[in-house]
Amino acid sequence: MTNDYIARQVEQRQRAWEAAKALLDKAAAEKRDLTAEEEASYQKMNADLNERAARIDALKADAEREAKIEAATREIVSQVRPTEKAASTDADVLRSMARGEVRSFTFETRDVLKTSTGAPVPTSFYDRVIEQARLVGPMLDVSTVLRTAGGENLQLPVQSGWSTGTVNGEGSTFGESDPSFVALSTNTLGAYKYGFLVQLSRELIEDAGVDILGFLATQTGNAIGFAVNNALTIGTGTVQPNGIVAKSDQGIAGTAAGGLFTADNLIDLAYSINGAARRLPGVGWMMNTASLGAVRKLKDASGKYIFEPSLSDGNDRVLNFPVYENPAMASQGSATKSVIFGHLPSYFVRMAGGLRLDRSDDYAFNADLVTFRATMRVDGTLPQTSHVKHFLGGTA
Repeated sequence: MTNDYIARQVEQRQRAWEAAKALLDKAAAEKRDLTAEEEASYQKMNADLNERAARIDALKADAEREAKIEAATREIVSQVRPTEKAASTDADVLRSMARGEVRSFTFETRDVLKTSTGAPVPTSFYDRVIEQARLVGPMLDVSTVLRTAGGENLQLPVQSGWSTGTVNGEGSTFGESDPSFVALSTNTLGAYKYGFLVQLSRELIEDAGVDILGFLATQTGNAIGFAVNNALTIGTGTVQPNGIVAKSDQGIAGTAAGGLFTADNLIDLAYSINGAARRLPGVGWMMNTASLGAVRKLKDASGKYIFEPSLSDGNDRVLNFPVYENPAMASQGSATKSVIFGHLPSYFVRMAGGLRLDRSDDYAFNADLVTFRATMRVDGTLPQTSHVKHFLGGTA
């Protein structure tokens, strides 16, 4: 239908153009200018030509947009994992699990083709869970995330020395200078398993109006998101990841009572990071809500607040570096690491496989509840510890 309409517009525009040319050709043959009446007719024809050209361009753009949306939709549908019922969406998979048709399913991250701005595309269960997990903590958002199919050990080498250049005279031999690397056991990424159980009543499952995908995504994202963010932030490395705080180097030790930091402490902390690392994209602060509230009251020596509210990208800034609020960070206190600063993408998170969801009718059979178990395998570490440093509260 759209193509037929475009064709008619092209045909009518061509006719208008032929009429305009005929008017011009007649005046040229008679070796005269257009009369006032002819000039008015020509201007009207010219306006009609422009209007139809704009309409044709708009219709063609709409047709191309529809074609791209259709192509993107086909791409998404082709990526949906097959189930016993050939479910077409993650919501169908979850409802099939709820009905007992599917017992286990692994949701994986997907690369969705978005060739047109604003194209409507389905959101997968995995993406909705990770989105929720990011809302409850920033570690999955600001870190470098490595996704692997399995959970075998993954060694991250650390550069301990750089190549160096020297001045060489004419005809002299250049010396070799190779960078050096060191492999540390603490920089081996495994895959710790995080998970939880959630139960749904039979009535809830059988109600077709209930957003099963949204409900389970929210519950899973909150439960696993809090646990994973906490471990990636302050994990000790013993049966849990090496958290970014635990692995960071000490930058500044405070002297104020109660472990409080000052504006000068934060300025010193920012400049305790090597200049080359400080200029990398992704450098920023991390602290909890209470610490962020304290920072908002601090002023530098000239009386200027060091906190700057966001006006564009959604991230508030401290000393012109973005600050990320993390509920897992400790509040100010004696001998407490309450603030970190540095190149946050230097922290590596390893995610093994996807998000696995299993169903059981037996666990709560007496209450007629269906039990879902969600599991995710992750690990994390900071190979280059000098890239992230912390403020240590004083003990005075």
